[in-house]
Amino acid sequence: MKRRTQIINKERGQLSLQMLIVGIIAVILLTGFLVWVDSFVKSAIRFEERASAFTVAEAGIEYYRWHLAHNSTDYQDGTATSGPYVHPYYNKDGVEIGTFSLDITPPPVGSTVVVIRSTGSLINNPGIEKIIEVKMAIPSFAKFAAVVKANVRFGAGTEVFGEIHSNGGIRFDGLAHNLVTSGVATYTDGDYDACTSLSHGVHTCLSPADPSPPTPVQSRPSIFEVGRNFPVPEVDFAGITQDLAQIASSAESYGFYRASSTALGYDVVLKTNDTFDLYKVTALDTPPSGCTNSQGQDGWGTWSIKTETLLGNYPLPGNGLIFLGDDVWVRGQINTARVTIASARFPDTSKSSITINANLEYTNTDGQDVIGLIAQKNINIGWKSADTLQVDAALIAQSGRVGRYYYRPPSWSSNRCSPYHVRNTITSNGMIGSSQRYGFAYTDGTGYITRNLVYDANLLFGPPPSFPLTSENYDTISWEELK
Repeated sequence: MKRRTQIINKERGQLSLQMLIVGIIAVILLTGFLVWVDSFVKSAIRFEERASAFTVAEAGIEYYRWHLAHNSTDYQDGTATSGPYVHPYYNKDGVEIGTFSLDITPPPVGSTVVVIRSTGSLINNPGIEKIIEVKMAIPSFAKFAAVVKANVRFGAGTEVFGEIHSNGGIRFDGLAHNLVTSGVATYTDGDYDACTSLSHGVHTCLSPADPSPPTPVQSRPSIFEVGRNFPVPEVDFAGITQDLAQIASSAESYGFYRASSTALGYDVVLKTNDTFDLYKVTALDTPPSGCTNSQGQDGWGTWSIKTETLLGNYPLPGNGLIFLGDDVWVRGQINTARVTIASARFPDTSKSSITINANLEYTNTDGQDVIGLIAQKNINIGWKSADTLQVDAALIAQSGRVGRYYYRPPSWSSNRCSPYHVRNTITSNGMIGSSQRYGFAYTDGTGYITRNLVYDANLLFGPPPSFPLTSENYDTISWEELK
């Protein structure tokens, strides 16, 4: 009996030990589970708070996008003071749950790129914040490699890297590395070798030629690498008149301004030391006998300087704006400078033009150097232009065309426009904006034999000072979550 009692007590002791071990394990497991649950709950709360802070920061970006839509040049949040600018943020129930703080970096001179940094934080946990930085800009004419108001043709062998747009129709027989757009759905291609009587807004005559409307066009990636789109909204060339008036006002107040030369115009020679020489043009070359305006072109002439008088050497203005109320000739080279030269007469009953006969060059091709030329009428390449001509600039002809007049070949007579009727090579590094159809050569072999049109991609986000814009709305060009 005693032995049996001992066995029972021993079994009870073993059971108690087992229960104690099981209990300890259960406590450990339960504690671990509770710690895990607590950690999970806290993690979920932090995730929700970070998401809320992100929403608050994003609301700051959207708020300032709205603000710029109503006042496109206010970079101080309507306060006329420096930032940061702090605003409360309310949830859907009208309860304030956080704030967003805005740091606004206004555009550099002549640009439209504004940087908005929004920091979102919460009232119940100020230690959690999200930071978003967005760059926005109003597109300028400099976003295009070529933008034309009229119908235009890009011939075989043409290779273009930037966007192309025409308010009219486009015949494109080259290679487009970017988007090609037109403001019309259909148009009549008036060239003698048109492949269809009625053409799509953007079409090609390269084999197999695009069909006539309403048969849809194919993608043709071997010609249009990014594609083509038509019809799209037109670009406002008429608005450049207002831009010219604004440039004139800004140049008179803070830049360099001259009214009429009281002669034939001004010759501007840009220099690499941030200055320019200004000449008064007193006489132009007379065309030889038989060198006449055989095509009846408006404003035809040699546009080549014979005599001029030096007016002085001047520093490039701080705002980069030079306005001249007369015809203008431009040449020279800049080094780490940004300048826009505008030519216009007001009222515009007799419009002025800009002529380039000698090299207009950058020292740096990485965006440090920028030249814009805005002519009320034409951007000309004159009769006595350089045989090999380099033009580093963004060019806009507001009511005329970018190009060269027709100078007759000798044919049966030796006294035509020889020897300047044929030139070798022109290279345009920048962009071309032309109200009328542009061109530097003619089908009879006159003009520039080789024509290189290169889009300067640096112009996309860094156009010349006060360059005309294509809209009034800001586009987002970059978005980044910094924290």
